[in-house]
Amino acid sequence: MWTNLALLFLRVVVGGLFIGHGTQKAFGWFGGTGIAGMAGWLESMGLKPGKLHATASCCSSASAPGSAPR
Repeated sequence: MWTNLALLFLRVVVGGLFIGHGTQKAFGWFGGTGIAGMAGWLESMGLKPGKLHATASCCSSASAPGSAPR
C-alpha cells in the first residue's frame, strides 16, 4: 500500500512540474517567452522550422503527465 501511495505522490509532483514547464513554454506563463520566443531560440540553434519544433515540444511537455504508463 505504501508503495502505491509513494508512486502516486511522485507521479503527481513530477506531472505538475511537466505541466508547468510545458505551459510556460507554450503560453508564456510564469515568465516564459511563449511559442514565438521558443521558436526563435530553436532556430538560433539550427532547428528549423522553429515554430513546428516549438509547438511539438510544448505539446509533449504539457501532455506528458497524462500519457505516462501506469
